[in-house]
Amino acid sequence: MAVDYTVIVLYLAGMLAMGWWGMRRAKSKSEFLVAGRRLGPAMYSGTMAAIVLGGASTIGGVGLGYQYGLSGAWMVFTIGLGLLALSVFFSARIARLKVYTVSEMLDLRYGGRAGVISGVVMWAYTLMLAVTSTIAYATIFDVLFDMNRTVAIILGGAIVVAYSTLGGMWSITLTDMVQFVVKTIGVLLLLLPIAVVKAGGFSEMKAKLPTSYFDPLGIGGETIFTYVLIYTFGMLIGQDIWQRVFTARSDRTARYGGTVAGTYCLVYALAGAVIGTAAKVMYPKLGSPDDAFATIVKDELPIGVRGLVLAAALAAVMSTSSGALIACATVANNDIWSRLRGIVKPSGEEHDEVKGNRAFILIMGIAVICTAIALNNVVEALTVAYNLLVGGLLVPILGGLLWKRGTVQGALAAVIVGGLAVIGLMAGYGILANEPVYYGLLASLAAYVVVSLATKPTDAAVLAAWRERLAGRTPEPLSEPVPAPQ
Repeated sequence: MAVDYTVIVLYLAGMLAMGWWGMRRAKSKSEFLVAGRRLGPAMYSGTMAAIVLGGASTIGGVGLGYQYGLSGAWMVFTIGLGLLALSVFFSARIARLKVYTVSEMLDLRYGGRAGVISGVVMWAYTLMLAVTSTIAYATIFDVLFDMNRTVAIILGGAIVVAYSTLGGMWSITLTDMVQFVVKTIGVLLLLLPIAVVKAGGFSEMKAKLPTSYFDPLGIGGETIFTYVLIYTFGMLIGQDIWQRVFTARSDRTARYGGTVAGTYCLVYALAGAVIGTAAKVMYPKLGSPDDAFATIVKDELPIGVRGLVLAAALAAVMSTSSGALIACATVANNDIWSRLRGIVKPSGEEHDEVKGNRAFILIMGIAVICTAIALNNVVEALTVAYNLLVGGLLVPILGGLLWKRGTVQGALAAVIVGGLAVIGLMAGYGILANEPVYYGLLASLAAYVVVSLATKPTDAAVLAAWRERLAGRTPEPLSEPVPAPQ
């Protein structure tokens, strides 16, 4: 394992080195939180694909393939569909807004007063997303070093917190590009063909497995519909995703770069399902489907290649973890802490905000690590986060983008009613049930429409300012023309 260990150690050292390099570039709030809004198509596509394809998409995607066959691709497939929908229909408008958070968008659209409540919901979502990604370090380091769960979480989490705190979005962007390349080589170009060959090829896989493993809808129509609600719609409104859209240097970059990333996700989804299906042929009686990835890597790959593929899994986890962490810290600082304190800083003080945002990443990072150590059920935590996100925020966000009659009162009602409905229904039906997100979303929609129609329309001046921002005619304060990386 010495060669494998060397690969992993070099990879982790490289992540820290890029954090240090990013620190030298992140000199303003815009540079620190959204990479100066100047990523070109190549970097934008790679980093967007990296953040949406995390440990759940890699380890979990292979596990679903092991359990259901090719239809196990649907979870990651719906993530790709959501990213495609966001890129084609909404990303250009989102990029033109020149904001930092989803809650700022809501305040712009509705005339204020929606930020803190929506910020709390978004903060809870990004926190739990970061926590679940951090817990995944335990699985990977256990395979690598037979390491204690708590030590593994602290080690992996500390590396992500370090490079994220040092350079903010610049560090995360640079590390995500490396992680994208490592994932592509490790999972698509190495693990996928090796797994198929080791399983005897597709003909042998078909001969040894039930026909349901090759049914595109074998996982079940209701499950697919739930994936669409949670993951496809979740991609449209998550702060972690929007914050990457904000890094695009133009609306064209956001649209076409995101389309490339979304298409890549569809390929990645199928690859994970095929790898899981091959693992089922080789190891038909694993204790848990999620063990399929680690088992096939540990037992079937040659020295050196094994280290690279494990680095790919680590890359998948780190990209999601760092993206969720900076999103969590941005929301906590900009949407909750600053608003509760009533701080409104003039644009000329933007450079002084880097230190504050860096401190919030460090604080949120420590909170994420401590929560990850204390938490056991990852699936339940992530389900709660996505149910709250979709049930509480989907309607007011998409309503604000698509329906000019929506009002701030309607938006607040949608957030509160949808959020409370989801919480109450999870208590009644169970956290993992499908009904909470179904009925919570319907309750949020009903509250939004009814309250908006029953209240005074949004002020014409607010809507006029909103249209100016959507059209990209309002420049960001202190934005400077600088060369854009490709």
